[in-house]
Amino acid sequence: MGNIMNLKSMSPAAIAEELGARLKQARLGADLTQAEVASRAGLNRRTVLNAENGKVQLENLVAILAAIDLVDQLNLFLPVQEVSPLQLVKLKGNQRQRASRSKGRDTKIKADKPSW
Repeated sequence: MGNIMNLKSMSPAAIAEELGARLKQARLGADLTQAEVASRAGLNRRTVLNAENGKVQLENLVAILAAIDLVDQLNLFLPVQEVSPLQLVKLKGNQRQRASRSKGRDTKIKADKPSW
């Protein structure tokens, strides 16, 4: 297994750069050029280059991962956050079922109407 980075001690920009470098290594490991990845992902080569430099929109990152056949890695990157049964019971009472009207909205409308 490769080096594990200490994320807590890194800035967001440094983490993004590291992820970009890993993305580049994954692309090279798949023996694909930036242009090939871009074509598969429906992006331009510049977007792939920017991603490898740590500057990428989330949707484009997912497209690039799919093009390199690594989209399943997202389950390791950010696993589904399970809610414990106890948390579920606590949340159930506060779970919103529908939107409610703002109490101040009706009075403001009435106050703005002319009284003639």
